[in-house]
Amino acid sequence: MSYAIDIETFLAEVADVVKDKEVPVVDLIAVQTRDPFKVLVATLLSARTKDEVTAKSAARLFKKADNLFALAELSEESIAKLIYPVGFYKTKARHLKRLKEAMAEFDYTVPKTIDELIRLPGVGRKTANLVMAVAFKKEAICVDTHVHRIMNIWAYVQTDTPLKTEMALRGKLPRKYWLTVNSLLVAFGQSICRPIGPHCDQCPLAGPCPQRGVRPRKTKRKIMKKEQELRLISWNVNGIRAVEKKGFADILTGLDADVIGIQETKAQPDQLSEALKNIPGFTSYWHSAERKGYSGVAFYSRLQPVNVISGLGDAEFDCEGRVLTLEFETFFLLTIYFPNAGEKLKRLDYKLRFDAKLLSFAQELEKKKDVILCGDFNVAHKEIDLKNPKSNVKNPGFTPEERAWMDSFTAAGFVDTFRIFNQEPGQYSWWSYRFNARAKNIGWRIDYFCVNQAAQPKVKNAAIRQEIMGSDHCPVELVYSP
Repeated sequence: MSYAIDIETFLAEVADVVKDKEVPVVDLIAVQTRDPFKVLVATLLSARTKDEVTAKSAARLFKKADNLFALAELSEESIAKLIYPVGFYKTKARHLKRLKEAMAEFDYTVPKTIDELIRLPGVGRKTANLVMAVAFKKEAICVDTHVHRIMNIWAYVQTDTPLKTEMALRGKLPRKYWLTVNSLLVAFGQSICRPIGPHCDQCPLAGPCPQRGVRPRKTKRKIMKKEQELRLISWNVNGIRAVEKKGFADILTGLDADVIGIQETKAQPDQLSEALKNIPGFTSYWHSAERKGYSGVAFYSRLQPVNVISGLGDAEFDCEGRVLTLEFETFFLLTIYFPNAGEKLKRLDYKLRFDAKLLSFAQELEKKKDVILCGDFNVAHKEIDLKNPKSNVKNPGFTPEERAWMDSFTAAGFVDTFRIFNQEPGQYSWWSYRFNARAKNIGWRIDYFCVNQAAQPKVKNAAIRQEIMGSDHCPVELVYSP
């Protein structure tokens, strides 16, 4: 389906609705100073970080070092302490420490072209475009996740990465909007067109907006009845205490799910805050590894289970906290964190033993009622499920042995629900933190919702929620009618 929106009308409406909203932190700094150095540093700090955290961290840093040479006098450890708790603060401290050395070729001044800026440590196209637009008022289009997401929701572009969005906008967006589009859409994306539960009911564009790929928030949640659909979520958070600092409770609430399965909690109960254990509206259940800071699974549920089963009944695997099962009236729901085959495949045999035990466990449950399995399976089943299959055949997660088990799992009648609805490539749930892989969509689909064959007719939809940040994995979703 093709759409043709009036971009000038859309942006005018956005400008009006966000005129009283908070603006991005780099804009606030630009109002206070036109110093390109401060704009550059603030923008570097802002990646994967809330604006209020960025603003406070930047203020602390600039109080100690308000220019390049003063920054160079600080140790990497001192910089890290000053900018904490911005996301990836240690990596950013390392980049900032190297900044003076890197800028030597530009006579220790912030360069004024994108090609030069991206040669600085930690600077990608998003940061470079922001510096160009905010510090130098040059023609540049900063495409962050909000711009990329909203332009695709509007179907003004149809792209799968921010870089492709930037290139597409350069070809069709009127130049008079290049400098302002980022500020407008960031403010709009943070207040109205949110990535989780967008407020379409409050949006002035709700009528003409194509709403491509959008799931509006529910304005009033109904009491759950048997005949209603359940929304189930699975998410490998890669450390629940780390994601707590990134707004986990708000994300969880915004997902508007009935049950959320969590993997890789990396925490034992005594290490959890009361806020994590008691998110309003949910009851939490935990199965942790004996080893601290390792593995672990959990559930947050609005529904009351009739039984909770920890583990598989096998000490070899249960000591690692990999499986937790909630039994409801008509189905079992499992959250699973499958082992990784490990460097040089040193845990491949262990993983294959776990795989076999897990399948046997699921088949026993299936004799009683339907079974839904969710979690990080740590395997991409088919070549379509990862970006570079040929170069990963011998790597953990795509070995012939692991894929053969997935073949046997589906042959036993368990259905990969996502592929019922979506046969497209480029649909991934995990991206390496290295090489800007998520922005380039160089990823793997290793997170699944699977059901036994008898339950397949009750599956109403399955999706990957790539817009949800906070981990190297994104959540996956199942809509199910028990």
